[in-house]
Amino acid sequence: MKAAAAFLLVLGCLAVSHAWRCTEGPRLNYARQVDAGMGMVVGTDIYKRAYFLSGRSWYRLGTTALKHVSVGPAGTWGTDAANRVHKLVAGNFGRASGLTMQQVDAGGAGQVVGSRPSNFLAYCLREVYASRYYGAGGLGWSYQSRRLKYISCGPLYGCWGVDTTSRVYFSRGPTSSCTNRGWSAVSGTGMKMVEVGTDGSVFAVTTRGQLYQRVGISARRPQGTTWRLIPMCMTVQHVSYDLRQLWVVTTSRLLMKCVH
Repeated sequence: MKAAAAFLLVLGCLAVSHAWRCTEGPRLNYARQVDAGMGMVVGTDIYKRAYFLSGRSWYRLGTTALKHVSVGPAGTWGTDAANRVHKLVAGNFGRASGLTMQQVDAGGAGQVVGSRPSNFLAYCLREVYASRYYGAGGLGWSYQSRRLKYISCGPLYGCWGVDTTSRVYFSRGPTSSCTNRGWSAVSGTGMKMVEVGTDGSVFAVTTRGQLYQRVGISARRPQGTTWRLIPMCMTVQHVSYDLRQLWVVTTSRLLMKCVH
């Protein structure tokens, strides 16, 4: 009863957060990370099992143990505990030889971006290589002139990233061909991760587990104008957004689904 009452309190607080209406998402026990794109939702749990959502149920995605998974125009990609890169091919993940990545993102304009382990250098995989990769051989990554511990791209306005000092950066690239137009620092509180939606929406989580949305984003000002706090009763671990659905993983491993 005590746990149920606490959960209802959380829902009540979330429901009035800047008109975001939140409910518990389809139950993914011990959720670690979630990613939404192209109408699909995928996620991982603390046991490094990858899943995809169908209806109200989660189903195992392949048999490879992954700590991070991403879905988008470039397909479904992930990284394992050894930071090796994988792509979903014919229902299972094929491992790519070459550079390792501690996190990848497939939400851009067909390209895949990633952050290297240890040195956190950002790299991009061109659309032509990402789309043709069939689960065998290596990949030709392009360096993106920035040290980032987390990176995410959208197909409309560009990419966002967080560096090793938790500062946020924005770039109008890389494009599908991985052309980079440089990175610009975005003022605000320190973030641990940032995610870009298909429509250009941007959400970020601070190093203290607070959730923010970037407002004022447009074609004329793709970096937006300011950060808006979305009050939450629980600290946040990870977030993703697609088709007006906001997916939130709390540090207590609860998965929430919010609509505006």
